[in-house]
Amino acid sequence: MYKSVLDYLEQSESGFPHKTAVTDINGSYTYAQLADKARRTGTYLLQKGLHDNDVVVVLLDKEKTAFPAFWGITYAGGIYCPLDCHAPAKRLNLIMDVLQPVYVLTDEANRAKALELAPSDRLLFIENALRAPADRDALSTVQSRRIDTDPLYIICTSGSTGVPKGVVISHRAVIDFTEEASQVMEFTDKEVFANQAPFYFDASVPDLYCTIRNGASLHIIPESWFTFPIQVLEYIREHNINALFWVPSALIVAANLRALREVDVTCLKKIMFCGEVMPVKQYNIWKKYVPDAVYVNYYGPSETTYASTYYIIDREFDENESLPIGHAAVNTGVLILNEEDRPCEPGETGELCIRGSGVSLGYYNNPEKTREAFVQNPLSPFYRDIMYRTGDLVRENERGEIEYVGRRDFQIKHMGYRIELGEIESAATSCKGIDRACCLYRDNRICLFYEGKLTEDSLREALTGRLPEYMLPQIYIALEKMPMNANGKIDRVYLKEYRLGTK
Repeated sequence: MYKSVLDYLEQSESGFPHKTAVTDINGSYTYAQLADKARRTGTYLLQKGLHDNDVVVVLLDKEKTAFPAFWGITYAGGIYCPLDCHAPAKRLNLIMDVLQPVYVLTDEANRAKALELAPSDRLLFIENALRAPADRDALSTVQSRRIDTDPLYIICTSGSTGVPKGVVISHRAVIDFTEEASQVMEFTDKEVFANQAPFYFDASVPDLYCTIRNGASLHIIPESWFTFPIQVLEYIREHNINALFWVPSALIVAANLRALREVDVTCLKKIMFCGEVMPVKQYNIWKKYVPDAVYVNYYGPSETTYASTYYIIDREFDENESLPIGHAAVNTGVLILNEEDRPCEPGETGELCIRGSGVSLGYYNNPEKTREAFVQNPLSPFYRDIMYRTGDLVRENERGEIEYVGRRDFQIKHMGYRIELGEIESAATSCKGIDRACCLYRDNRICLFYEGKLTEDSLREALTGRLPEYMLPQIYIALEKMPMNANGKIDRVYLKEYRLGTK
């Protein structure tokens, strides 16, 4: 039985030493090269005084050098946390305040950004790490102390108070997901994956671990290319990519811009998506042009290690229908609970709650939020049985499949990212000249209503310095006075009916 994800790397290094593991537009690493660079990085971190379960922030672009960084931190017994190199420093510093990392592992290209987050004596550079000699004995000593429930990585998600939350995921959680996906999808060393999601987003987890576990190959496609889907599809065709783990947004763009008409990508045999709702209309377009692929709709928040349920699409759907999210993955328990925390009857809508090995260890350095989201299973009151409240409303259909209905709070999925609208509101009200703000999600657009003196352009500019691009509102509506309800709170019901484009 696998105890650590490092077992995956060493297994593939032994079985496929000269095979290409990961490729970007600048080159590639074989499995032997990747393992060697990871051990060098791990040794370098140990020499710098890294201890078990110390947090190391990784500030690297979406390139192959991120791989020895992640695996090297793991070899040294640390917890890695990828950050977005292009996010505003103000938001990244909020994350730094929560994590209090021992080091920031970066490269020379990102030195200036890294210095905005930490003093120079807390910066380590991957260029130096890759030149360090590897000490296998020291690394083995570290690994002899590790167990499968130790933390592996932290993924930072949006927080309703304006402070991002750090989701802590263990080795066991990743191993259980990876084993399930590999068996269900029958992955082998013949898979050639194309990475779409940035590494600071948990949608990249299957790319990293399903690749290494199976001795497969991964191509890292630059983020900027996804604005031009024909270019991406041409790359897929040219490199004979046969498997994708993408967020629906990327698939939707390719379908909407008719890129599938222009480029033959029937080399694709397995197309998996997760992170948001995949509309049937765009799915049917993909099915038309890539008919022989197996399509899988995965579901799962970051707190449950990429995916907790999946549905292998086995029948046709009309555009007015929705794709089920299927059934629970192995070693995962799914509960659909009503307002009284009792199980819902088939067809009845309730909150989806998840238990099992994939559930996160909690939010890093945030015990209050951890207690709110990770709670005792009310159906098992006599022993410790922690479940995660997703906030997602679902129901079981007549086939016994789970169907996604919507959210019960102010959290949304936009372009594959999970966003707390409260964080956008908090960022807006922190801008000088803004008195009140309310953020809603309408027609797949983030709408910000605000009361204050700033113009739309000024507010947009201010938010650009506080929020990553994917969280920026598409619509700004200035109100002379924010509507309030009888309880003295912003009247969100009124704003939901507000006619966009009018004052």
